Amino acid sequence: MKTRWMDSPIGGLRLHVDAGLLTAITFDAEPDGAPVADDLLDEVERQLGEYFAGERREFDLPLAADGTEFQKKVWAYLRKVPYGETVTYGQIATDLGYEPGISRAVGAANGANPIPIIVPCHRVIGSNGRLTGYAGGLERKQILLDLERPGLF
Repeated sequence: MKTRWMDSPIGGLRLHVDAGLLTAITFDAEPDGAPVADDLLDEVERQLGEYFAGERREFDLPLAADGTEFQKKVWAYLRKVPYGETVTYGQIATDLGYEPGISRAVGAANGANPIPIIVPCHRVIGSNGRLTGYAGGLERKQILLDLERPGLF
């Protein structure tokens, strides 16, 4: 596995790749010396930089997130939520063929997403339209949603 630190508008990020696949992005990362040479890390950093600059709305990266089958279904759904739009936990449950009451399980899967931003878990909000939990903190979630607001760029 290789990692690289990246600065961003939401703080330091640690990019993790293994066997040619992006496996994780972690928040609150600290710089740790010279960047590791790796083509995929270069591409992840480039695409994230374009996203933060308002120049990219979709990512084209090879991903491998480790999780349960249910989590993987939720994460695949998240990748289809368009830039600038939001969905609720209950909506995800219903769209995946479950009862809306399973929204807590959807929330847990959302919170376990190892590849935030690329798998846009920040686009999920509560049924009342309010921001709800985010592994990176609600302030980061708000920044990402504001970044995607129509007309901002």
